[in-house]
Amino acid sequence: MNDHNRTAGNLIADIFNYLEYQKDLYGDDVFVAEKSSEKVIHEPQTKPQRLNALYLEVKNCQQCGLCNSRRNVVFGAGNPDADIMLIGEAPGAEEDLQGKPFVGAAGQLLTKILAAIQLKREEVFIANILKCRPPGNRDPLPEERKTCKKHLYKQIEIIQPKFILALGRVAGQVLLETEKSMQQLRGDVYDFQGAKLIVTYHPAALLRNQQWKRATWEDVQKLQKLYLNEKK
Repeated sequence: MNDHNRTAGNLIADIFNYLEYQKDLYGDDVFVAEKSSEKVIHEPQTKPQRLNALYLEVKNCQQCGLCNSRRNVVFGAGNPDADIMLIGEAPGAEEDLQGKPFVGAAGQLLTKILAAIQLKREEVFIANILKCRPPGNRDPLPEERKTCKKHLYKQIEIIQPKFILALGRVAGQVLLETEKSMQQLRGDVYDFQGAKLIVTYHPAALLRNQQWKRATWEDVQKLQKLYLNEKK
């Protein structure tokens, strides 16, 4: 009986997370994929539809060992048409629980950082290198980075952001395919798949090291300046 209850509970949680993700993409509208026996006319899909299809592909991923310890896949959330994409390292405990990125203490700080440069979370798209939480919040292993990176790159391909803010050393190293330190990665503007990429400190690191906040403020001000110039 207990096994049945757990199974039902997991199913309800999956349905709830799916509907929450649908709401992030479509608001109060629900996208339903229709099946037809008639000849399919291949028309370009919208960004929300393409992201939704990718989400359905990723949400039950079992391509690495993290599938055995996660509670939820944390796909990403935000504006499918965003000019700015924020990319972190991996979900934490609260993100794993809720299935959404940056919802814990680091996420609250990230919201404040965005507000400081006149941006709302709803205007950007937020994702991580990994879609599942590593046990104990350890650094992602090389094979985990390699396996999950393709999902992130597909998100970037769909959204086509003009700017990317890499949050933390791991995100910067994976995206730029380098082993440079955080100090070496900061300060430059990189070209990445048609977007301008800036690397700054992860909000979780700022909670532990207050002295890095000034450098982060400089980085996000640079992002704001580039973004405003693009809009002129």
